[in-house]
Amino acid sequence: MKEKDFRRQTGVKIETYEKMVEIVKEAHKVKKARGGRKNKISVEKMVLMTLEYLREYRTYSHIGKSYGVSESYVYKVIKWVENVLIKDGSLALPGEKLC
Repeated sequence: MKEKDFRRQTGVKIETYEKMVEIVKEAHKVKKARGGRKNKISVEKMVLMTLEYLREYRTYSHIGKSYGVSESYVYKVIKWVENVLIKDGSLALPGEKLC
């Protein structure tokens, strides 16, 4: 996808998205070090799912259908990714212009 199209769809630059993925991957390693189930979707898709929600405020049900997962799984993923990114603190909070 072209830079312009990606930014229009997600609201962030590709570099910002890649930084978000790095942050979430590190948190994911820590989380999975304790064990647990394998995720249904990749970390990259988790971040995209979160960006779609923040950009468009689509319902969890619609996002779940797009990714082939349940509504409750979408909710859980979005909340976890938001919390990870907020705790990291290196990115702007939702509502502010993201780099």
